[in-house]
Amino acid sequence: MAETGRILVAGGGIGGLTAAATLLQAGFEVAVFEQASVLAEVGAGIQVSANAGRVYRSLGLMDAIEAAGVLPDAYHFRIFDSGEVLQTIPLGTGYRERHGVPYVTIHRADLHRLLVDKVRSLDPAAVRTGSAVASFAEDGDGVTVTLADGSTERGAALIGADGIRSVVRRGIAGPTEAAYTGDAVWRVVVPMDRLPPEHRSRTTDIWAGPGRHAVTYALRGGTLMNLVGCVEHAQWEDESWTTPRPWAEMRADFDGWHPMITTIIDQADRDQCFRWALRDREPIRDWSTARVTLLGDAAHPTLPYMAQGAAMAVEDAAVLARALARGPGIPAAIALYQRNRVDRTARIVNESRANRALFHLPDVAALRAAFDKRDMNAERSAWLFSYDPTTVELLDA
Repeated sequence: MAETGRILVAGGGIGGLTAAATLLQAGFEVAVFEQASVLAEVGAGIQVSANAGRVYRSLGLMDAIEAAGVLPDAYHFRIFDSGEVLQTIPLGTGYRERHGVPYVTIHRADLHRLLVDKVRSLDPAAVRTGSAVASFAEDGDGVTVTLADGSTERGAALIGADGIRSVVRRGIAGPTEAAYTGDAVWRVVVPMDRLPPEHRSRTTDIWAGPGRHAVTYALRGGTLMNLVGCVEHAQWEDESWTTPRPWAEMRADFDGWHPMITTIIDQADRDQCFRWALRDREPIRDWSTARVTLLGDAAHPTLPYMAQGAAMAVEDAAVLARALARGPGIPAAIALYQRNRVDRTARIVNESRANRALFHLPDVAALRAAFDKRDMNAERSAWLFSYDPTTVELLDA
């Protein structure tokens, strides 16, 4: 029988809110503590593949996600300057038929808003903004959280969904540094009507090139084009998603690339080009205590080279909620959750790192040879997209 008591969640991002929604739906009392004064997300896109989509379907959100986003026709891997397609993963109707849910690209702010609304529909008082978790203390009966204002909150368990700079992780695993990966990431979102018709693509494309790559896809019913560009830089200090950088620097980083990429950059608002440093940690196999655990980037920060970082947090949330609902008590449930997530998340972390090397190969011949050896569609369909966090068997040992 599941142990009752309030579950505390540090962090009101996509992972924290998905955890809150799945737990509330399972009958738990939940309190989410978000440091920001307003619940909002940055202006960038996110890809919802079937493994995460099944969790959203279980929450009754997939129709709304589909309506707010775009269903791309295909996933293309392209050469950076010519646009030559090296490989294709079919999406669209065929993807939905194979996996039961569609592949959707959606604005992060739109997905975040849907999750906020879902949590508040289940409990209007579940989320507290302006409430940063500063520390926690655990005992045999529960967890006491101290917030930045000095107030305390008591719960039966604590979930750290507070990202790569996680305060909760530091309390579990100590001050493990997140190292700079050597990549800085650009992001811009451009109104689609600024682009010529030939560049108004309905596909999700990865453009691979020497020392950098770019990802493009449509958002909000095809009214916006999202561009993310990962560029190797020897050193970079700014980690913020929200710090603008000079437009000319982004344009220079992609000089000589395909006209679709350069046109998107040319049509971007000059004060709306953002760049941040990518940081990473080695996977760990123990991210829990008896009553405290982590999910998403707090547990296993994932580079964006498989578009699976948020999906792993969503999977974590569903598996953790199922483990807690199953019982027989919180310590056993947390151990069950971690045991069933550690290998899969480590594989995602490591394969995402490997994709960085693949996408940045030094010349076209090397790119062609590398893609000739791999069938991305078969690989991802076999083990990544087919995973269902809402029904997968939870193994006790």
